[in-house]
Amino acid sequence: MPSTLPVGEPAPADGRLPGAALDGAGDRSFGVYVHVPFCATRCGYCDFNTYTAAELGGGASQSQYAETAIAELELSRRVLGPGAAPVSTVFFGGGTPTLLPAGDLVRILRRIDELFGLVPDAEVTTEANPESVTPGSLAALRDGGFTRVSFGMQSVVPHVLAVLDRRHTPGRAAAAVTEAKAAGFDHLSVDLIYGAPGESDQDWQASLDAATATDVDHVSAYSLILEPGTRLAAQVARGQLTATDDDLLADRYELAERALTAAGFEWYEVSNWARRPEDRARHNLLYWTGGDWWGIGPGAHSHVGGVRWWNVKHPRDYAAAIAAGRSPAAARERLDAQQRAAEDVLLRLRLREGLRLEPLSDAGLAAAARARDDGLLEAAAYDEGRAVLTLRGRLLADAVVRDLVA
Repeated sequence: MPSTLPVGEPAPADGRLPGAALDGAGDRSFGVYVHVPFCATRCGYCDFNTYTAAELGGGASQSQYAETAIAELELSRRVLGPGAAPVSTVFFGGGTPTLLPAGDLVRILRRIDELFGLVPDAEVTTEANPESVTPGSLAALRDGGFTRVSFGMQSVVPHVLAVLDRRHTPGRAAAAVTEAKAAGFDHLSVDLIYGAPGESDQDWQASLDAATATDVDHVSAYSLILEPGTRLAAQVARGQLTATDDDLLADRYELAERALTAAGFEWYEVSNWARRPEDRARHNLLYWTGGDWWGIGPGAHSHVGGVRWWNVKHPRDYAAAIAAGRSPAAARERLDAQQRAAEDVLLRLRLREGLRLEPLSDAGLAAAARARDDGLLEAAAYDEGRAVLTLRGRLLADAVVRDLVA
């Protein structure tokens, strides 16, 4: 969750939504995102809305966070009314959600179920740093209804972990996966980052090999982005570290595609691979296919029926709004038909299934034809009326999207 919030129109103090946004809500997929903004330390590359204990200040408390989050859940139930759909996916992100006691996370999940109901096969995920879990905490999460854990492995190479300011040892992520499997989790994922300053092809291959050697069914691999204001960006700006150039980043992506495919994974989104369709991250698919979700917590974003809003950033301000009985929303925006269509292209084109060509404008259709001719879109899918990125197209996905929505 990026730390910088957009600018929008004022959000009502009671959180109410336009009636049009609620029309048909019960027929749309609905998820809940719970942002836990706490970290033990701040990683040098991180631009997310997270806080260490020293950064929290007065009025924000990890020990009281579960109660505050539950209060916003109760507000969401009032706002969405009786027509809300049951919850199909829940995702606890951060920050490091597993810095909270497992009992707190389970209590939040239980309240979601009480307020909305969870569908029988609901996907319930928590992110976790490898050093933030134990066999006991993982067992408590599984017994409490969590179905999936996504571990931040990032790398297994000591000097790369050091550049990224990661605290865990090279083998800890694999050990955490083993512990989670023993606790009864069938769906497990690891996140990797490529392109850290000083990382070699051999380093990246070692991380890919370590990830595929674990018993995970899902891998996410993200290119390192030097976000302004982060410690790592400042080190590069001062010449202490050298950024990885775009050609090398493309090579690393292709290396990931080869290694993960050889290990039995298949890409289903530009940065995500799963062993089987049922192993895909259903909560993220909800985002990518334009579903509804309510984001709980400071800085969390929500979307219901074409209305998008975001909460105040700091845990102190968030807690104060909840305590005063107000919506913690900082602002919101209403997406018009053109904006929603452009976002649909942006998100669906990144998926393995791609998007239908039919809704594109004449200019977009012409751009799609050029992209096919340039080897950026699969020719067979194009002939069937769909735009699906080739491997080369995935490397240039942002440029293809710009052309299709021009």
